[in-house]
Amino acid sequence: MKKIAPIAALALLAVSFTSCKKDYTCECKSTYNGVTTTTSGSSTGKMKKSDAEAACNKGDYTLNGITVDCNIK
Repeated sequence: MKKIAPIAALALLAVSFTSCKKDYTCECKSTYNGVTTTTSGSSTGKMKKSDAEAACNKGDYTLNGITVDCNIK
């Protein structure tokens, strides 16, 4: 039992440092003249949440009165 405890502690420590990556979906809202349309379906692939948010935010823009705001779902 004394030999198992250090191994278990080391395994638990290794698991705590692994990052949680999952597949996120970007949802974009387009607004033009007060009318908002929502589209979703763009997959980010397996990423950390902060990386997925950054990838989705690259789709944000404003052009000729059309505003597009993308966020992870």
